[in-house]
This record gives sequence, C-alpha cells and structure tokens, in this order.
Amino acid sequence: MRRSRVTNAALVSAGAVLLASAAVAVAMPAGAAAAGCSVKYSVSSQWQGGFGANVTITNLDEAVTSWTLTWNYNAGQTVTQAWNTTLTQSGTAVTARNVSYNGAIATNGTVSFGFNGSWTGSNPDPTTFALNGVGCTGGTEPTPPPTDPPPTTPPPNGPADITVNSATRYQTVDGFGAAQSIWGSAWSTTDTQTLVGMGANQLGLSIVRTGLSPESSEWATHVNSLKTAKSYGSNVKILASPWTAPAAWKTNNSRVNGGKLRTDYYDDYANHLNSYVQYMRGQGVPIDVTSVQNEPDWHPDYDSMDWSGTELRNFVRDQGTKVQNTKLMVAEAVNLNYNFTDPTLNDSTARNNIGYIGGHLYGTEESGRLRPYSLAEQHNKPVWMTEWNLHAADGGGSNIWGNPANAAVWNETLDDIMRTVHKSMEANWNAYIWWYGKRYYSFIGDGESAFGTVAGAPLKRGYAFSQYAKYVRPGYQRVALTKSSKASPLEVTAYQGDGKVTLVILNRSNSAVNNAVIQAPQNVSRAEHYLTSQNANAASQPTSVNGGQATINVGARSISTLVFTL
Repeated sequence: MRRSRVTNAALVSAGAVLLASAAVAVAMPAGAAAAGCSVKYSVSSQWQGGFGANVTITNLDEAVTSWTLTWNYNAGQTVTQAWNTTLTQSGTAVTARNVSYNGAIATNGTVSFGFNGSWTGSNPDPTTFALNGVGCTGGTEPTPPPTDPPPTTPPPNGPADITVNSATRYQTVDGFGAAQSIWGSAWSTTDTQTLVGMGANQLGLSIVRTGLSPESSEWATHVNSLKTAKSYGSNVKILASPWTAPAAWKTNNSRVNGGKLRTDYYDDYANHLNSYVQYMRGQGVPIDVTSVQNEPDWHPDYDSMDWSGTELRNFVRDQGTKVQNTKLMVAEAVNLNYNFTDPTLNDSTARNNIGYIGGHLYGTEESGRLRPYSLAEQHNKPVWMTEWNLHAADGGGSNIWGNPANAAVWNETLDDIMRTVHKSMEANWNAYIWWYGKRYYSFIGDGESAFGTVAGAPLKRGYAFSQYAKYVRPGYQRVALTKSSKASPLEVTAYQGDGKVTLVILNRSNSAVNNAVIQAPQNVSRAEHYLTSQNANAASQPTSVNGGQATINVGARSISTLVFTL
C-alpha cells in the first residue's frame, strides 16, 4: 500500500422526504442574552422505521462557547448516529452537546448538527427543548414533496426491464474484504464483528487481509481479531501479505526503500513464510492465501522489497512447495502489471505452485487492465484485487467524513469505488479487497477527532460496500443478464448461490428508475431489496413479487441489492 492515500464516510437512510419543526426552549449561560434565540428541528428524510434529522440553533449570544441541547421523544424514537455533536439518549430524554472540532459559536450565532434515528408507529416532533436550561422559540416549515414516488401495484407478468439468465455463468466469487492495520493496533472484537458479521448494521466482509511481518515477535498482534473473523463471520478467508523480508536478507540491508531479496536467502524466505502460516495455524487461524510480496514494483521509504517477474517465477518455482497449508499468490503489483505475473503463469512448475493471481487497482483502469486477465483464466487461477485506497473527496482533510449525508463523500463512494467494484466483477475477477477496514474514510470509523467519526461505527462507505459483501457470498457464481432501454442507466451484475439469485444495481444517474421489473430464472418465494444512497444506509425497500418477477424502485444516485429466494 502507498500510505499517501486515505478515505472515510458516514451514515443516514432515506425514502420519502418529510420535514417537520417544533417550537424550542433554549438556555444561555449567566450574563448571556436569550432574547430572540431559536432552535429549528427538521426531519430531513423518513423511511420505514427510520429517519434523519437536522437541528439548527440560531441567534446565540457570541459568548456561548459550550452548549447542551435537550429534548424528549414520545413515540418510541431512538437516536442511532450523529454528526457535529455528541449525542446520548436515556429513555425518552435526548442530550446533544457541542464537540471540540466545532470550535466556538460562529460569529452569526448559529450552530447546526444532525443525526439518524429509528421509530415505531409514528414519528411526531419532540415535545420539549432546552438549551443550557433556558427556553427560546422555534418555527415550522412546510413539508416538501417526496423525493421518490411511492411504490405502485406491480403489473402482471410481462416484459422485464432486467432478466437474469443463469444458464450463462462466469467467475465464482471468493469474496469482498478489507485490510487490518499493517503497522498499527489490531481490530477489537467488536470492530471485527461489525466488519464481518451478517446482522443489522454489520457489513458482511468475507476476506480479511493482514500483514505478514518480517519480525516473528509481531505475529501475535492480530491473532485474536483473525480468530474472531474466522469464528464470527461466514466463510471468511484470510490473506497474509508481506511487505518485506528481514533486513539482513536483502541487498540494501534494510526493511525500507525497496531492495531485493538476495538469492542465497530464497530458501530462508520460503521457510519464513511457512513459519508464519504454521504459527497462525497453531493459534487456530488458518491462512487461506499467502502472498509472496506486496507491491514488488514499488519501493517507498517504508517496508518494501523489489522483485522482477522473473525473480518471482524463480522463487515460486523453486521454493513454493516449502510453504504448506496455504495457497500462494503472485504478485500484488501496483496496477496488476502482467510483467510480474505472466512469467509465473507461463511456467508450468511455477504455475502449479500458486493458487491465486493478485494485483492492486492504482492506475490499473488507466493502463487498460481493469478487464478479464485471459492468461489467468486460461490456467484457472482466480484473480483478486487486493488493495485500493481513495479519499480525495475532502481535498486534503476535513470532518466531512463524519457527516453521513455529505455529497462529496457519497459521490466519490458511488462514482469511483462502487463503480470499480462493479467493473471488477464484470472483468471476471474473483475478489475485491479495499485498504484499511477501520479508518475515518473507510468502512468503520476510527474516532480520529479531526474527521468526526465514531470509533467502530459503520460509515457510509461501509454500508455501500456491504451491498456487495453482505449479499454476494463466497461461492456464488456470476451469471448473465439482459436489460431493457428503461434499465439502460443501471449498472447491474447478477449472482447465483445458496438457493438465491442476487442482483447488485448501481444507478449513478440523477433520475430514479421506478417500477423496474426484474425477472428471475424461475418463480421465487420472496424478494428483498436494500438500498444505500446519500440519505440511506442499506435500508429495506418496498418490493412486490409476482411469480418470477419483482417490481422495485431504484433511487437516483444509489446502489441497491435485490435478493431473490428461489
């Protein structure tokens, strides 16, 4: 990985939009004028069982640098996530406090924050408000029209907009995953469960990438989290990637700045990889895949090691059988450069000693290699995309990652990251592995205060990625489909396995595709539809089933998953 890159996101959910406001009570510290202050509470979006809300406090005395806003709910509402505030709930009472990165009250005396919540039965306005114990007034706004039309009664079986053809089959999916911290601390048990779990607000990752340290004293760091991933997740695979051999075995006598593995240490390096695999196996953590080298074509000023394609071939040809109880991968080049993998694939002995081809996505699309790798397919070697990291949305760093509805975060997530997952699947690749799973720009927050995320809490990017990871499970096979002109804006892949047919649908256009009819290969017992957008997080959507067809609304600028149970 090239550490100059970074990324993160947040949370909300959507459907029909409903705005509501309420009169408010606000309090000022001693000596601060409360006259004219007001609080506006608005439900910005509402869906079945959930809602997003924004709160704005105006006309604050500029002397107020610390505030606490309280209110009560009376209809079973529960707050789930918040941004630009620290928010807690005890029974019906909710308390919101300023957070450090908000700084002092703005010169115009205005403070804004937001949150997500759930509700049952109804979702009326809060009944009372108070700011630092003193009351002030509020106002109401008219309810805007819904952003998406409500679902309609499905038409009878007829022409479909998307038709799944399971007779034509492509690659078998090995999974979707993310990396642990390579040089830092391990994921906690809760972090790991959130990332690999299949429950509500869990992301369903099925591959965990971990670093293979050159120092055996560091191998124990991730044992517990990897054991948790294996036991708590469903068919989770572990990929171990080394960044460097021990310094004394390299031509530059250093862990950093590249340098080659000396040929007289090839057997020691093979034994080193094998020792790691056997150590982990003894700890109850089978290592499914072991890479020979992370980015052999990149020699930065951190742990790294250079190889040529010929050297990689020679190593796996002559030493590969020494690494037992795992399958080897070659070669995780920066942009899946075939020069680092073709020599191994073209040598029958070397080829038989590996199980996987790996590569990263940095520059791969630009170089024309985000496409099927025909030589790997010819020799039945699954292709894994084992790293990509992008977080340019903040322009260098800001707390936008803690805002679940930030447009820049969502646009980058949908148009860059989710689009490349889709294209990877269309390229017949078998796995897609993101960089760090826990980071302020990633799948769960790391709590870094400057970026406003909550440590361990799922982020927008995590919910979007889960539209693949959670519903397209290891062993599913991608199958063919056709689309009507109505569905032409949609980017769709379909998969079959475990008695299910699953479609992942990207709508990167600015218009919804409503009443889209999806045809399964046979009659189905049920259909489930989940959608993530700028204002929704893997939210369940209305779905009508008629025989082998389902009718759904595909929201604008969204990624959604339709799961047929056959």
